[in-house]
Amino acid sequence: MKKYKLAIIGFGNVGQGLAKIIRDKNELLSKKFGIELSIVAVCDLYKGSIANSSGLDPEILLSDIEKYGDLKSTSAPITGWNAIEMIDNSGADILIELAFTDLKTGEPALSHVKRALNNGMHVSMTNKGPVALHFPELHKLASSKNVQIGIEGTVMSGTPSIHLGKGMLLAAGITKIQGILNGTTNYILGEMSTGADYEVALKKAQELGYAEADPTGDVEGHDTAAKVVILGNLLMDLSLTLDDIDRTGISHITNVDISNATKSNKYWKLIGSVQKRDTGFIASVKPEMVSSDHPLAFINGATNAITYSTELLGDITLIGPGAGGMETGYAVIEDILSIHRSAPAYREYRLNSQ
Repeated sequence: MKKYKLAIIGFGNVGQGLAKIIRDKNELLSKKFGIELSIVAVCDLYKGSIANSSGLDPEILLSDIEKYGDLKSTSAPITGWNAIEMIDNSGADILIELAFTDLKTGEPALSHVKRALNNGMHVSMTNKGPVALHFPELHKLASSKNVQIGIEGTVMSGTPSIHLGKGMLLAAGITKIQGILNGTTNYILGEMSTGADYEVALKKAQELGYAEADPTGDVEGHDTAAKVVILGNLLMDLSLTLDDIDRTGISHITNVDISNATKSNKYWKLIGSVQKRDTGFIASVKPEMVSSDHPLAFINGATNAITYSTELLGDITLIGPGAGGMETGYAVIEDILSIHRSAPAYREYRLNSQ
């Protein structure tokens, strides 16, 4: 049995979703994969910071969040560490980086990840900033320290888009990737297709928690652009930056545009796309009218979908949730399992369990 100690930065919806999974599924993870997960530290800018090398009970963490809204009353041997102090002193095997995303600098997550890697810790992050801006550097650092970086949660939440592309489809020759990679915009366009004005649809998306108070990152395509960069660089060996993406959002789409598409039996979708060409690549984020026979045409609500075009298999489309606390928390579990499968302890466990 291999025990992994986790230090978590950020205990919002995703951190709490991860805690619920650990609370409810540790027995299954132990039985099927030979691992035991223990949360030894949590650091959240607003909810407080606590640590216990013997482990923090996820049930107590979740209960105190529900009762008090934070962890400042939670009993623990150590309180008050900032993120760097937690990374340096918690004794964790894996840093779980769930802080807010900054697509201009990647901070503060970038510093957190570098510190963890330099300390010989594995990293799982759902934070797009460091991955979109600095992944080659981080990957090189991780390799030099003989540790791994898991980034499944940066694209399509827990739907295994990266693991599918990198693990199963690379040999098929990926030539193009396109998808609905932002649930907020897909929801808004769907509401507009039923007659709602843009502003009304946006307000409803905010009320449902799909859109932030400042929705610019979603509706102007920045979030999708970051995901295109991640997919292109990781799965197509490109060297994309955010400046390489021809980006247009959905805020200019009108009900007249929606009506004209409907008359033509087409549907507006914000499509993120990257395609290899003989002379380079084409990468874009823009609203497109897709026909009813397109695999992305009937992806509704906040659901995400991605289509891989390959030389050997043709088009492969994966559909699933692109957001949510539990769903993105599961992406961290996918990363941890990937880290574990590469370890000698897993190979030994598999041999002994046969």
